[in-house]
Order: sequence, then C-alpha cells, then structure tokens
Amino acid sequence: MTVSNQSLDAVRELAQNSQARLAVIGLGYVGLPVAAMFAKVGFNVIGVDVKADRIATINAGRNPMEGNEPGLAELLAEVTQSGRLRATTDYADLRDVDIVLIDVETPVDEQNQPRYVALRTACQSLGPVLKAGALIIVESTIAPGTIERVVCPALEEASGKRLNADFFLGACPERVMPGKLLANLRRMSRVCGGSTPETAQAMIALYRHIVEADLDPADCVTAELTKTAENAYRDVNIAFANELALICEASGGDFLRVRELVNKSPGRNVLLAGGGVGGHCIPKDPWLLAYGAQGRAAIRLIPAARAVNEAMPGHVAQLVADLLAQSGSELATARILVLGYAYLEDSDDTRHSPSAALVAHLSGRGAEVVVHDPWVREYQGDLLAKAKGCDAAVIMVSHTAYKTLDLLALKGALRFPILVDARRIVDPAQAQTAGWRYRAIGLK
Repeated sequence: MTVSNQSLDAVRELAQNSQARLAVIGLGYVGLPVAAMFAKVGFNVIGVDVKADRIATINAGRNPMEGNEPGLAELLAEVTQSGRLRATTDYADLRDVDIVLIDVETPVDEQNQPRYVALRTACQSLGPVLKAGALIIVESTIAPGTIERVVCPALEEASGKRLNADFFLGACPERVMPGKLLANLRRMSRVCGGSTPETAQAMIALYRHIVEADLDPADCVTAELTKTAENAYRDVNIAFANELALICEASGGDFLRVRELVNKSPGRNVLLAGGGVGGHCIPKDPWLLAYGAQGRAAIRLIPAARAVNEAMPGHVAQLVADLLAQSGSELATARILVLGYAYLEDSDDTRHSPSAALVAHLSGRGAEVVVHDPWVREYQGDLLAKAKGCDAAVIMVSHTAYKTLDLLALKGALRFPILVDARRIVDPAQAQTAGWRYRAIGLK
C-alpha cells in the first residue's frame, strides 16, 4: 500500500465515523445547508465566506436567506448553538481540516465563457493552509475538464503539494433548488467523481451520512458532464415549450390545452412555457457544457435553446405594448407594474431574474416600471398601493400570493384593465368576466 492510499484510507475512515474535520467554502444557497446538514449528523464543520455580515448572521444562529426554505432556520439554530457549525472569513482556521467542500459561484461572462474568479480564489486561499492528505471536493457546477485544467493546477501551485500523493480531489456537483434545499440534498442522487476510484469511494463514505438516494462513483469529468448535461437538457426542453407557446399564440391555439393533449402520448413531457428562465444554474450551465467541447465539436442546439429562452422577457414586453396600443396608449409613456422579481416562486432568489430582463426591456422602451415581490425585501409592500396609477400589470412569478389575487381590486387600482400573465396562473375566463384586457404566454 502506498503512502497516498494510506492517507486516503484514513480520510475515508474518518468520514465513515463522522470524525473528519470538515470545511465548507462558500455559504450560499448550497454551502450553507450542506454545512448545516453535516453538522447535524455529528461532524465538526467550519464554514468560510467572504461576506462578514453573513458570517455574523450565521454565527448568531440566524438564517441569512429570506425565501421559504423549510427546516433550514431551525437547523441552523440547532447546529450553531451546539457548536458543531462555526463560520469565519479566515482561511487560517482550515489548517487541521480533513475534508474541504467548495461551493462558490461559477458564472459565465458576456461571451458565455466560464469565469472562475471565486473558484481560483478559493483554491489560492486554501493552498497555503491545506493539510497533508486532505480531500477537496468541488460541489460547484463547472465545465467538463475544470478539475483537471483549473482546480488541480491552482491547488498544486498554491500548496506546493501533489495530487493523489499529498492531497485528493473530487467533483460532486450539487442538485438543489431554492425552496427545497434540505429535501433535495437528502433525496437527490449524487455523482461522486474522484481523481481516482479510491477517492470516489471516500466521497461516497462522506455523503452517505446526508444523502438517502444513490451515490454513483465516477471520474471527475463524468461528474462535471452529468451536472451540466442535466441542466442543459432542461433548458432545451423549456425552449421547446416556449417556442411551442409562441406558435400557439400566432396560430390561435391554447398552449396549455395542446400541452395537455401532447403529454397523453407515451414518452412525451412538454414542460410549461413562461416569461423566461432564471436562477444561477440553467441560464449558465448549458454554456459550461458547451465549453467542455473546447472547440472540437460543433455546438448548435444549446445556443439555439438559450436564444429562445433569453428572448421571452422581450416577448412579454411586446404583449404589454400591444395591449396598451389597443387602449390608445403607448409603452413609452406608460407606468407598468411587474408582479414578481425572484426567478422562482416563493423565493427571494433574484439571480438571473427574467423580471430583471423584462424591466430592462420596458425601461429601454421608455416605460416607468414599478416592481412588487412579497419575498424580495427591496420590492415588498402593499401591492394595491404600488398598482395605483399604473397603466398595466404583468405577472412574472407564480408566487402563492399572486395565485389568489383579487382581480377586481387590482383592476380598480390600475388606469387601464390590462393584465399580461407570463405564468398562466389566472383563469382566462375569470379575467374576461372581470373585464380585463388579458394576454398570456401561449394564448392568443
């Protein structure tokens, strides 16, 4: 048995017995619940984040997220009070850590190229304090080949240590979404991609403590491919739904009825259409997958799907303009109420919000925009008060609060009875009965 295998065996045994000292770099939507869950099952966990105010909030036992996240606030209070989870901004506190999970943002730039500033910074900051024999697992979603081309060189240079001799490396991309963070972490399968098969098995020993679903061993590139492919697959399917909805509008059909009938055919599952695709993952992960080709394959479908989905907020803006024109008004002089700014219902997560794109379209055409969102602090307030004096309303997010809207009261607050429903949460018949000029995605 080599020295490296002896070190890896030790880490695996510590993981199996919940005795490994664990660190989580990045305490956002993924890192924070992961850290709390490992602390819950007995690990001593140190969380690292660059935001001092977030660190203070976490150490006080409070949840820094404002969306509806079942069980997270209570879990954080428990594990911080017990002392099993502690947060810091100081990487020096990681000198004795056996296993490090990296959960930092991995965006793409305006040319759809990966921007790994946070990932490289994490590796450069971790390297000088990296314990010999430690296992580092990247949970962030990254382009295929990133572990080999970015993470490993950065860690080796910063630490002076060698992969699979002095430290071990893996990729285990998260599979979560806001509103279901803890449930997804427990119930969604994970791909444990290791730099060696033995590393993958050590990762499985760790994640078995918090994951009830399958834990599949793989190499790093397979793990990277799997995560980016599953989100690209969803993006392409949403794009088909959106394009079908546009065809239904143009031809006088009802997308929801067509979708219902298509999905009666075995093996068909047309998704819902909407005013855009948001969140941290789906708008960027298809580009990460495409980047993995490194120019050695022609990529056509992914860019086409991205173009369809990115165009939807502009289409919503045009629906508003069309209804205003029918009322003898113009978008350039209008005041528009946008209902919902988070990208996901009952969440405060505004990353890549389609509503932000809609606001830009409306403002760019001269309109004044008023935004309401019951979950996003900046846009909270009385809905009817915000509606007063607006010329039209647009539903962009299917928040629970919007599903029970008092349509008559909302209409009474607006200058014109104009409603655009980008999420199809209002019954068209009810809207017509209430006297609205109503348009919806996928409905003429």
